[in-house]
Order: sequence, then structure tokens, then C-alpha cells
Amino acid sequence: MTEAKQTLGVLGGGQLARMMVLAGVPLGVRFRIVDPVADACAGQVASLLHEDWTALDRLQAFAREIDAATFDFENVPAETAEWLAAHAQVAPNARSLAIAQDRVLEKDLFRQCGLPTTEFADVTTRADLDAALARIGAPAILKTRREGYDGKGQFRLQTAGDAGAAWQALGAQAGSRGLILEAFVEFDHEASVIAVRAASGEFDAWPVTRNWHVGGILSASLAPAPLDDAIAAAARAHAQAIAEQLDYVGVFALELFVRGDRLLGNEMAPRVHNSGHWTIEGAVTSQFENHVRAVLGMPLGDTAPRGLSCMLNWIGELPERDALIAIPGAHWHDYGKSPRPGRKVGHATICGDDAATLAGRLRQVARALGRGAQVQPVIDALAAMR
Repeated sequence: MTEAKQTLGVLGGGQLARMMVLAGVPLGVRFRIVDPVADACAGQVASLLHEDWTALDRLQAFAREIDAATFDFENVPAETAEWLAAHAQVAPNARSLAIAQDRVLEKDLFRQCGLPTTEFADVTTRADLDAALARIGAPAILKTRREGYDGKGQFRLQTAGDAGAAWQALGAQAGSRGLILEAFVEFDHEASVIAVRAASGEFDAWPVTRNWHVGGILSASLAPAPLDDAIAAAARAHAQAIAEQLDYVGVFALELFVRGDRLLGNEMAPRVHNSGHWTIEGAVTSQFENHVRAVLGMPLGDTAPRGLSCMLNWIGELPERDALIAIPGAHWHDYGKSPRPGRKVGHATICGDDAATLAGRLRQVARALGRGAQVQPVIDALAAMR
């Protein structure tokens, strides 16, 4: 019998790595974390190497200690992933990482796999921006091609007259990060598919999740999303086509815009994802456990939901813990981070057997924590399910 792999290296030491550790330790997995931030929160639960990801000579010892490596942050340099692949099994592969780091390559991949996207154009000069606006029209969004997340590195143009302001805001990054202009999408709502693929080619996905954002940051997620079965099946099929095209191993998220009976590809994240946090309590096997399983070659776990779940992000600072955990079906997650505006410092997942029960518990959250604005859109969506 082949000896089971036991030590997983993670590049990136944030809350995703932290939750990966918490899911993997019961399986007997040990972890080694690398992060350029000395107090990265995953270091509270696993061994942390404070090192620059590009300092390859200083990663030699790390590479010798691990059986496989993965990521909790997609902006780890693809060159580091390629170097590490010569020393250990790496999943997802460097190609997946490189494509997901670049919005133009990402959208090209989606279209190759049959998933439509909004109109877009590569922008490297101010003249390119003007030409792209003339073709695509406004409103539109100018974004960095690389390294933007949680609404960072974006400028919305309401009219073509905003081109100057957009270029002033982001033009300096055209050379280093690249820019992309995307047509603004009128959509019904945002959704995501959290999927997992093993090295054997086995594929599975959790139910499609509906998401709400505030200021470009995920605020709430509901799963399973109230979607037509055909739309949900199409979302899963798109995720599988992308995973197979990339020979992907591990968990990833495919973010989508839903417009009537159509889906448009927005972005993919080559890692476990914020919109899949509900799976910790709300599914038979969480996204974190299945990622560890896939990367280390273990059998995949069941992705079936345990009723309905709503994940609420805590941004900037944590609310009152005890008021939340007194509510039935409520689960608290503190990332061990210091408060800071715009920072994800924790989340809660509220579970219920049916839409009415979950809506009632969310009303309790609203009363206990003063979170009415955050939970009301989810309550409204649940009302449509009854």
C-alpha cells in the first residue's frame, strides 16, 4: 500500500489557510505555511515560515519538508509555483494560477470553454482606453488585469467622459499590472460554483451559491441558491469544463452573473473561496477538507448540503459573539485578525432545515446584532423559495 502523504505546504497564511489547517488536522495532515507577513493568522494554528515567496533559495527547506503544496492566495507568483513543482507535487498547477491571475487570459479561457462573458478589451495606453470605450460603450469598468480583489484596482465609468478620471486613477498601473475594460453587466444577481477535482479526473461541486456584495466585498452568501435546475446544472457544467481544460486539482470557485436564463462568466479563484465558507457547517464535506483531500490524493468527500445555509462576512471588526451564538443554528468564526476598515476578520454561518426556519434565524441575527441591512436581501430571496 502506498504511504499516505501527510505534510501539506500552503503558500499564503490568511484565513483560508487557517481554515484549511482546521479541516486537515483531523485527517492526520500536518501543515507548513509560508507568508511574507510575520503575523499571518494561519500561523496561530500551524507552523509559519515568514518569508518572501520570491526568495526561492530560502524555500528549499520548506520544499523538502512537504509532500505537496497548495495556495490560499491566487497572487502568489506563478514562477514560484513552477519552481516548487520541481521539488514537490503542486496543486493547482502553475498554468491554472497564471490564468486566474490575469483577467484577460481568464475571460479567454471562459470563452474557449463555452462560457460567455461580458465584452472586454485589453488596455495598455490611453488611446487603447478611448478605442475600447468607442467599441464597448459606457457604463463600463476599468480594472487592473492582475492583483485586484475585493473591489480594489477598479474604476467605474458612467460615460465616455470619465475616461480621463479613470486613466488618472489606474493608468500608472498599465505597465506593471495591465488594464482591462469590461462592459458593465446588468444582471439579476451574482452566483458562484465551488467545485473540486481530483488528480484522477473525478469532479464534484457544491450547490450553486447566491452572493451579495457591498463595496466590492462579499457580504452574504446563500446556498443552495434559489435557481432553476437547468441554470444550476449549466453552472456546474461550465465549472467542470474549465477544470478539465486546466487539468485542475483541488477546489476552485467560478463566479457568475445570472441574467434570466443566461450565465456570464465573471472570474475564477484557483483556491478555496469566501462564498464557500458555508460548507463548513452546511455541507457533508467542507470545501477546505475536500481541497486537502484532492491535493494529497485522498478520496473526495460528499458535497451534499445539510439543509440551507447563509454565510455572513464580518468586515472591519467583529460584532458581539455571544449574541450571535445564542441563536439556534448559528456558527461563529473568528480569524484572529486585528480590526481594520475593509478587512475580513471573521464570518458566521446560519443554518436551517428549510427557508422559513433560516429566515426566522436571520431575523434574530438582525435584531441581536443590528444587521438588518445585511440580512434582509437574503430573507427576501428565501421568501421566494416558499
